[in-house]
Amino acid sequence: MNAFAQIRQSLIIALWFMFLTFPVLVVRVNTIEKVVEWRWPNMIYVGIGSFLVSFVWRYFLERKAQGGKQEIYPTPAAATGKPLMQRLMAEPRLYRPFLIVLSLFGLAFPFLPFASTYQINIVTNALLYIMLGLGLNIVVGLAGLLHLGYVAFYAVGAYSYALLYYHFGIGFWVALPIGALFAAIFGIILGFPVLRLRGDYLAIVTLGFAEITRLVLENWNGFSFGPSGIAGIPRPGLFGMEMDLHQGTIYIYFLMIALCLFTIFVVNRLQNSRIGRAWVALREDEVACEAMGVDPTTAKLTAFALGSTWAGLAGVIFAAKTTFVNPASFTFLESAMILSIVVLGGMGSIVGVIIGAFILILLPEYLRAFSEYRMLLFGLIMVVMMIFRPQGIVVGIRQIYEFKKTAVKEGNRL
Repeated sequence: MNAFAQIRQSLIIALWFMFLTFPVLVVRVNTIEKVVEWRWPNMIYVGIGSFLVSFVWRYFLERKAQGGKQEIYPTPAAATGKPLMQRLMAEPRLYRPFLIVLSLFGLAFPFLPFASTYQINIVTNALLYIMLGLGLNIVVGLAGLLHLGYVAFYAVGAYSYALLYYHFGIGFWVALPIGALFAAIFGIILGFPVLRLRGDYLAIVTLGFAEITRLVLENWNGFSFGPSGIAGIPRPGLFGMEMDLHQGTIYIYFLMIALCLFTIFVVNRLQNSRIGRAWVALREDEVACEAMGVDPTTAKLTAFALGSTWAGLAGVIFAAKTTFVNPASFTFLESAMILSIVVLGGMGSIVGVIIGAFILILLPEYLRAFSEYRMLLFGLIMVVMMIFRPQGIVVGIRQIYEFKKTAVKEGNRL
């Protein structure tokens, strides 16, 4: 498409946007003075903005289409070249200084002058969603099971701690593994009925399971105290030390850093383990996976159980952090947000999930200055990302496993 045609199409789109937004952005009725105010500059802004966005959008779409045509027959160098992330991770001199600086900043962040209790709390929320995203990444990113009810296991962990404390006085550190165990059991219970389901059918069943869990918590007053929830949940303790709100927030922040590092270590080890390779095979082709001797039942149940375990851990921490839980905190929007973190960051990529969590959790908070247009900008960024980078911010690196023969000495032979 030539430049004149692109300009003509962009002008048509700009006129349509001006026509559609005219009643909302131009006409305003002042009910107090009973007059109609005409805001004509808004129409000009909409026209110019929609024209520029449409023109740039079409330009990048054409560039993307031309790039796809040129890569049909790649050169040998392009075909054998490694992805950028793989090249960076293969060079310690490139990523180690960055990790050192990031670690020092993370440790010093709560003590910086601008780090208020509110700022620390926001970053703690991002770390909490990193743990949730990495847990869902096991189910969706590695095993390829579309899970829309992940928030149910998050609720199981939170209510486990709340009810155990309310009825038996059990503290945080004892409730942490118990909540993870309960969530894993619920993951296995969900896994059995959906062993034969795939794709959209699996997503519908998991969504229904999450809604059932929420409705049970909301209506079973004798068990979960209904919509009123449970208050007065104690925060994590540190050898009986008394901490005020700011000190407790800093303590939970460092606790979340430790748990996130532990989660990254475990998920990374799972990816390269035997069960991790079985999950990837299950994601690529379940029929071929079963034909090669991998038991899909075991792989699916393990994915559900291990993924739910991290949701249970995060739920216990959430209950301790907020000191209050009720069913309104575990709606479908939470599952959608966690799934968006995995998809935006890159399914199967640990680094991508971390970046996606920071973007989706921190960006809305720091765009509060644009409160009227914050969600509009947020949605626009997501749409642009899904069009021009549908595989996510960081593409999951396909692992290559090689068996190397070792030389056997003559004297060691049987």
